[in-house]
Amino acid sequence: MKIKEVIVVEGKNDTSKIKQAVNADTIETNGSAIDDVTLDVIRHAQKKRGVIIFTDPDYPGEKIRKIIDENIPGCKHAFLMQHEAKTDKKVGIEHASVESIQKALKNVYETGNSFISDIEKQHLIEYGLIGGKGAREKREKLGTLLHIGYTNGKQLLHRLHMFQISKEEFDQAMLHILEGGGTNV
Repeated sequence: MKIKEVIVVEGKNDTSKIKQAVNADTIETNGSAIDDVTLDVIRHAQKKRGVIIFTDPDYPGEKIRKIIDENIPGCKHAFLMQHEAKTDKKVGIEHASVESIQKALKNVYETGNSFISDIEKQHLIEYGLIGGKGAREKREKLGTLLHIGYTNGKQLLHRLHMFQISKEEFDQAMLHILEGGGTNV
């Protein structure tokens, strides 16, 4: 599988794992303290070929994703769930299977400003995604089904809007979850 865009990862171990899964070029941030030089390289790659942000499914990875997304509009996003990238209490792209990486890169999301979502916080409460028993598990399943990664309750609405998830798509995924369906629709 050949990837046209440049994939932004955190380190050289992530690059090695990506190259086992797909034919792609990467840019390494070397941690969450992204300097202006690295941002300039990512910005240039975005203009020339496009960029896919593919960071670890943990707090530092989300911090890196946010920094890049705020500074370089129009990047695409790929996500792994923590259980797909975890071994021996370590979480990271380098711990994921080749199949999980390929699947994440097939389900890339683009962000955009022209989309207005009709999903509101009240909908999250009604489906039990915020502040109730089993809320975390429902959010994990929703993140897997919609390929948007796991988020806490505060970030879920933002992520749904960011990835232009329609109310209809959201409702279908939640009905699937509530009916006891698996993580494939």
